[in-house]
Amino acid sequence: MKYLFFALLFSAATTLPAQSPIGIWTSIDDETGAEKSHVQIYEQNGKQFGKIVKLLKAPNHLCDKCTDYRKNQPILNMIIIEDMLQKGGLWEGGRVLYPRQGKWYPMQYWLKEGDPNTLVMRGYWGFLYRTQYWKRVTG
Repeated sequence: MKYLFFALLFSAATTLPAQSPIGIWTSIDDETGAEKSHVQIYEQNGKQFGKIVKLLKAPNHLCDKCTDYRKNQPILNMIIIEDMLQKGGLWEGGRVLYPRQGKWYPMQYWLKEGDPNTLVMRGYWGFLYRTQYWKRVTG
């Protein structure tokens, strides 16, 4: 009986899903469905940030449309998610950079209910929004 308890405990511990977006995610283009990049989400000073750590299709373009210090900088290793704060199961209050446009958008993200390996990313433009579903690579 004692061994059964430990076996069940070990089994539950190894199959529990990660409940944090910390890790590396494959970004998916919501228009084409193609995998675009790997984005590492990490925590710093109580906030979450994300940077592009691998480009999957395109060469390492420069952010020629960016208007801040990112102007003409390589997109690879660029921080594109800033200042996300957790509120319950949701991360919000920060912003996301769309390098193709060089524009920042307010955003929020959360782990898909029942699937902690899918991150629902939502960027806002006024009352309109775009949603992408990123897949976990590691975490």
